[in-house]
Amino acid sequence: MGSGFHVENFGCRAARADGEAVSERLRAGGLSEHQPATADVVIVNTCSVTAEADRAARAYIRRTHRMNPEARIMVTGCYAQRAPEELAHLEGVAAVVGNSHKGLAPEIAAGLARGGQVIRSAADLVPLASLTAPGAPIWADDRFAHSFLEESQIVPGAQTRPNLKIQEGCTNRCTFCVIPRTRGSSRSLPADAVLRQVEGFVAADGKELVLSGINLGRWGRDLAGEPATLAALVRRIFSGTALSRLRLSSIEPMDWDKELIALMREFAGSRLARHAHLPLQSGSDAVLRRMHRRYRPWHYAAKVAALVEAAGPELTLGADVMAGFPGESDSEFEETLEFVRELPFGYLHLFPFSPRPGTRGWDLHAASPVPPRVVEERMAALRALAAEKTEAHRRQFIGRELEAITLHTPEDVRALGRSAALTENFLPVEVDAVLPPNGVIKLRITGRLSGSALAAAVSLVN
Repeated sequence: MGSGFHVENFGCRAARADGEAVSERLRAGGLSEHQPATADVVIVNTCSVTAEADRAARAYIRRTHRMNPEARIMVTGCYAQRAPEELAHLEGVAAVVGNSHKGLAPEIAAGLARGGQVIRSAADLVPLASLTAPGAPIWADDRFAHSFLEESQIVPGAQTRPNLKIQEGCTNRCTFCVIPRTRGSSRSLPADAVLRQVEGFVAADGKELVLSGINLGRWGRDLAGEPATLAALVRRIFSGTALSRLRLSSIEPMDWDKELIALMREFAGSRLARHAHLPLQSGSDAVLRRMHRRYRPWHYAAKVAALVEAAGPELTLGADVMAGFPGESDSEFEETLEFVRELPFGYLHLFPFSPRPGTRGWDLHAASPVPPRVVEERMAALRALAAEKTEAHRRQFIGRELEAITLHTPEDVRALGRSAALTENFLPVEVDAVLPPNGVIKLRITGRLSGSALAAAVSLVN
């Protein structure tokens, strides 16, 4: 058996797309996937959006080294970009590759897997920290010249609905966010490269593809020529390929322009998934201003209304909401609760504020922190409200017919004679039949299960 690798992903959908691309490149190079306990190289693809994300990555590195002390651990991702020296001194770490050099990660990992040595043949592969200095070698700088990871052709495989990351970095300057430091300014994958990926995915019998990015709505702003906007790119995908369904990942409220909403009106429920995730963070105008967010609550509400009008009430709307931003008063938090109550959210991603070094939020937290006890109380209130919103949204579909794509089903679910699927409008379901993944089916929602999924019966297998 050849050299083995394992990729462990932390963080957002775009980060997972990076990890999938590294895995694909290593498989194409002859390496085999292993569990961490038997892998020659373990790639830890980190997040750094919160202090908890940092702690989780460190804990995983230490646990992996104890379990498999012979493995060479390569750390990449946002934490590796933000604090490479910190990671380079952890026991078991053999290389640290920041997002600035992410495009080199597969080659560096392959060298570690096959011989335990970092490749030094190419100028770009010379680490920025000396190989003889204490700690693991580091590839990280602020130029981001090697940040785009060249992806192998995306096909339906381990991920029935794979992510195609078409945009990297962010030029917004939200006071709480470290992403501009860890991923650099906004950069776009050229339209022709996107179209080639979509065409190859369709040729491999792919049914649903997810477009993702760090700030997806900004796609194309840095490119010359047409199309120069995300809406124009989506329209080109629909006119130039036979892709059955496209799903858009998180898009900032101000980037849902008239053209993108018009696409939702034209294609929602057929080729464009009736699903929109708009980061909110707060429903308080004052807090949004302190966060340096580029919209007000009424702007956000207007975008939601336009999307619901375009896609219909079957739209599943999601948002990120933060509790405990520095200086957040009881009344400001109540504004957020009331705002969330009034909008038709189908799910919420909830976060307590986490001060990140080097951000304006770090200084604001030092000057006006919200006590941890208060933050937890507010998180509990948001969790209760989120559960209520999710329950109400999902219950309205009981008895309804929806289209869905079958997923890779966990063994415990399959043992019950059921299959995992995801509806076109982003509802997790378990179908009362054993079905292969990557199939498009029509189903009828029959009820709620004890977990997060809805129960469903098959109406039609396409």
